Amino acid sequence: MKLLLLLLVSGLCSAQYNSNFRSDRTTMVHLFEWRWADIAAECERYLGPNGFAGIQVSPPNENLIITSPNRPWWERYQPISYKLCSRSGNEQQFRDMVTRCNNVGVYIYVDAIINHMCGAAGGSGTRSTCGSSYNTGSKDFPGVPYSYLDFNDGKCRTGSGNIENYSDAYQVRDCRLVSLLDLALEKDYVRGKIADYLNNLISIGVAGFRLDAAKHMWPGDIKAIISRLNNLNTKWFPSGARPLIFQEVIDLGGEAISSSEYFGNGRVTEFKYGAKLGNLIRKWNGEKISYMRNWGEGWGFMPNDRALVFVDNHDNQRGHGAGGASILTFFDARLYKMGVGFMLAHPYGLARVMSSYRWTRNIVNGQDSNDWIGPPANSDGSTKAVTINADSTCGNGWVCEHRWRQIKNMVIFRNTVNGQGLVNWWDNGGHQVAFGRGNRGFIVFNNEGYNMDVTLNTGLPAGTYCDVISGQKEGTRCTGIQISVASNGSARFTISSSAEDPFVAIHVNAKL
Repeated sequence: MKLLLLLLVSGLCSAQYNSNFRSDRTTMVHLFEWRWADIAAECERYLGPNGFAGIQVSPPNENLIITSPNRPWWERYQPISYKLCSRSGNEQQFRDMVTRCNNVGVYIYVDAIINHMCGAAGGSGTRSTCGSSYNTGSKDFPGVPYSYLDFNDGKCRTGSGNIENYSDAYQVRDCRLVSLLDLALEKDYVRGKIADYLNNLISIGVAGFRLDAAKHMWPGDIKAIISRLNNLNTKWFPSGARPLIFQEVIDLGGEAISSSEYFGNGRVTEFKYGAKLGNLIRKWNGEKISYMRNWGEGWGFMPNDRALVFVDNHDNQRGHGAGGASILTFFDARLYKMGVGFMLAHPYGLARVMSSYRWTRNIVNGQDSNDWIGPPANSDGSTKAVTINADSTCGNGWVCEHRWRQIKNMVIFRNTVNGQGLVNWWDNGGHQVAFGRGNRGFIVFNNEGYNMDVTLNTGLPAGTYCDVISGQKEGTRCTGIQISVASNGSARFTISSSAEDPFVAIHVNAKL
């Protein structure tokens, strides 16, 4: 009986790492601050047809409306209740989005804010996205409901009530993160309210959750909450499928809390990945991309089956979170495409692509004073629609990196080579590298200051291939560079150091 119970528990736990992606898809995209109606349309017109597996969406729950500064992006991280209304849309629009995306095999992963409610200085009133009342002074949130009994104030050991020392694990988990009212997650009532919220989303059809600020919650409290979660909706998922859990734990080393403490609950965000990748591609501190031969666990990253990887996210592209100035973003488009290309070609981790909106940076003493700016908005504060230009790029201030040809085609590359090992590594000892994925794909990078002209063993079947970076296969022709693979699997690659994109990628589904 004990053995049976152990097997049931371990099976339940292990399932939290499964992406729930369709078997022919591999990559999720974070459509940061998009409206639900725009996401539904994007699933049908672009994400589904191009093989994207899933979408991380911004928090769907009711939040505090903040007008000073004017509607910052981070107001979404200040919950008032678990009702489904935000500036992305109402509950019906959310349900419609989930249904339409699921129907084309693109699954929804919700950014879940369960560590805290809004900030202690939020005051009182009904200035919230659903109009629910709240009082931060008395810690009263009737929309849930939560009262003063449901917060951690009595446990926090600092005079301010906020985290003052990140070397103290108790402070990090029991005190307020930047004054946000910290929920007492050890209480059964609080756990039940959070589980009810997440189970409502599961019933609608979501496939999993990003747990925001997981580092600020005890791993045991997270485990207790996810143990209450239902299986996924069988309209779209197999019977017994469990929600994917991926936890935001910033761990660059040197602090009291380690990401490994959270492996028992699900996947964890590997922040070292983007920070190290940025250094390598920027050539900072003497780093060379040839050093990436053992990229992944060989670099001290977490185990492959526990890692969610990304080049940048909504925090660190603004200088928050982790990685600092090394983080590659759309502002450095040429280097950024190389970084994302490497991530999507390499087998390590579960990959997430970022999709952003533009803002005007104002760097003062190394910090962006405009890091708060919210999504493109109309005069009444409502979020602007994502418009699509004739060339497939986005308008209205939306960047849409996932629509950049190079990134979209590398998502398809990753799908094509899924399950294939890394083979035929080559490097010049400096800033040129190449590698294959079994006999299905091959990629070459030239990050040197001089031109590249090499003949390499690709491991691919003989034939003519379309480079999916400079163009792609359309019908019976290539819109970009053609690469000829000889009968012995070798091919010549010439890449100019001044090319718009100094890398080439070919795969078996781009063969003429």
